[in-house]
Amino acid sequence: MRALAFNCTLTPSPEPSSTALLNSQVLEALASHGVTGEQVRVVDHDVRPGVLDDMGNGDEWPALRRKVLDAGILVFGTPTWMGHMSSVAQRVLERLDNELSVTDDAGRPILAGKVAVTVVVGNEDGAHGITADLYQALVDVGFTIPSQGGVYWNGEAMQTTDYKDLTQTPEKVASTTATLARHAVHLARLLQDAPYPPPPAS
Repeated sequence: MRALAFNCTLTPSPEPSSTALLNSQVLEALASHGVTGEQVRVVDHDVRPGVLDDMGNGDEWPALRRKVLDAGILVFGTPTWMGHMSSVAQRVLERLDNELSVTDDAGRPILAGKVAVTVVVGNEDGAHGITADLYQALVDVGFTIPSQGGVYWNGEAMQTTDYKDLTQTPEKVASTTATLARHAVHLARLLQDAPYPPPPAS
């Protein structure tokens, strides 16, 4: 089984990213259950605005979409900006909206049977609201969210310490990450063995 982690930071590579760090910790936890994965920093790619699978003119979303379709688990990571997910995260959700109209050979939504989990970091409030928005959007397009399928870290409001600046991972974050990975892999394997039923024949 493969996992894909979207890092929706606003910061291009090679600059450090708190979202990258927590995403990587989730991928490491998934790896302990036999899942291989990769992380993609979306801002490094020319992902055009729109709701089609290919907006043309050099749009790099089609290659990222292929990675989504090839993965059994999507890790969706975003920083918190002004209490909301990043604009990059919103753009990815808008591009995923196209999948609502795409079905597999049995007539199921193309993303049904795939699992998604969320990662949110920031030194301001907003993680719970962002997680709720991500859950709703990801479920709408076909993903399934496992029990306790989100991990976040909020630093002290209006301070400059980021997650990447911490000297060690907080115990609560580490234990939540471990639970998230355990539940995500369990659910993904269940759905792999017993897919959602297709719609009845018309």
